[in-house]
Amino acid sequence: MQSWFVDGFVKNNQLTPTYILVLFIASVLGVFWTLDTLIRLSNAKRSARFVAFVDLCFVGAFIASVYQLRRIANSDCGNFRPDALNFTLGPFGFAGQQSGNPLARNPGKNCAMLKTSFAFGIMNIGSFFVTSILAYFMHQDEEKEYEKSRRGSHSSRRGHSSSRHRRSSSGRQNVYNV
Repeated sequence: MQSWFVDGFVKNNQLTPTYILVLFIASVLGVFWTLDTLIRLSNAKRSARFVAFVDLCFVGAFIASVYQLRRIANSDCGNFRPDALNFTLGPFGFAGQQSGNPLARNPGKNCAMLKTSFAFGIMNIGSFFVTSILAYFMHQDEEKEYEKSRRGSHSSRRGHSSSRHRRSSSGRQNVYNV
C-alpha cells in the first residue's frame, strides 16, 4: 500500500512525505530481514541475541512510523476532506483534485489506505516485539544446552579416569604393591 503512495508522489515529481516514507522504508527492510532470518534459521539460532536486538530496532522504526502517521487515526474516511488534516496528501489530496489528478478522485479510498497502513504498522510493532522476545529466549535455551553438553562431556571424561584410579577420601592415591 505504501508503495502505491510513493509511486504516486514520484510520478508527480513530488517529494514523498515523511509519514509515508518512514513506514515504507521500515516495512521493506522488515520484510527482507524477516525472510533472511527465516531462510537462515540455523544461523539465527546461533546469533539469537543479535536477531533479538535487530527486531527491537524494527520495533523502534515502526513506532516512529506510526507516530508520523498518527493524525490519520482520528479521521473519518466516510466523510474525509483532504484539506482537513495538517499534513499534505499531495497528488492524492486537495492539490490533486484541483489539478485533475486521477489519484485524488476518491479521497475516502486514500484515507482508508492510510488508516490500514497505520493499523499494519501497529501490528508490525507487536509482531517484531514478540519475535524479539522469542529470539532472546531461544538464545537462553541454546546457552543452557551448551552448558549441559559441556558438563556432560567433562563428567564423562572424569568418569573414565576415576574408574581406573580410585582416590581415597584423603585425596591421596592408593599405592598398590604387587
